[in-house]
Amino acid sequence: MSFSSQIKEELCSVESKPCCLKAEAFGMLLFGREFSASRISMLTDLECVAEKYRDSVSAATGITPSIKLSGSGKYTLSVEGAQQRKKVLSEFGYSGNEVALRINRANLADECCSSAFLRGAFLSCGCVTSPQREYHLEFTVSRIKLCRDLQTLIAESGLMPKSVSRSNNCAVYFKDSEEIEDLLGAMGANNSVLELMSIKIYKDVRNTVNRKTNFESANLDRTFNAAMVQTDAIMSIANTRGLDTLPEQLRRIAQLRLDNPELSLTELGRMMSPPMSRSSVNRRLAKLEEIAKNQR
Repeated sequence: MSFSSQIKEELCSVESKPCCLKAEAFGMLLFGREFSASRISMLTDLECVAEKYRDSVSAATGITPSIKLSGSGKYTLSVEGAQQRKKVLSEFGYSGNEVALRINRANLADECCSSAFLRGAFLSCGCVTSPQREYHLEFTVSRIKLCRDLQTLIAESGLMPKSVSRSNNCAVYFKDSEEIEDLLGAMGANNSVLELMSIKIYKDVRNTVNRKTNFESANLDRTFNAAMVQTDAIMSIANTRGLDTLPEQLRRIAQLRLDNPELSLTELGRMMSPPMSRSSVNRRLAKLEEIAKNQR
């Protein structure tokens, strides 16, 4: 099951307050496939969403939509009969002759009703990408003005949705994980919020570990490359004038580097007697590189 379907199943199980039943049904109807005098319908892949649409519309209007299941597993819900459609439209303050559908705020009596309305709208036209891939939640709306109304309504709750126009529709969307969590929580999908947060924490830890591993790998590469340059310089000195000609401190660090090409400067310093700092070891090795360069 997709993360989006999982969220919708959870939203379908949310019990709306009596004052919110109408708002939830309104959201499902208005953002369904069609909401007009000629046709009121919605299309969904999920049985729970189909049943929620039927039961919500029936409770709010007294009209029970029909459900048809296609061979491909999709549910089509519709309000049959012109008189029944007229009654449903009238229940929410519409005549069916509107040039442009807008959100009728009279159906949103309270703040909790706005949350129920958004829950209904999401069940009809919302989706969420798996957070394993990316953070993305959107409402796909077929009418531009209705899309803008939805964006404004969500923004009034303190969130900052973005919108984009496509060829045949408009989308209100979020890409910020915290805002997605807030919106899902407001709609009642609390378990999905916890799962999203868990996935986000796992991804953050994984990314931190990867960054640390890459950093350590880069450090090892630098250490190895520097050690090879130092070893080449020391071998050049040994093959030309001999290490015995070097001052004692240089001879000792040169022999240590030859015997321990994998060690860092700090580790070489600890092996000296008395111990030396990293910067002191680095200066002596740099001096050996300079001697080898001058020989060449």
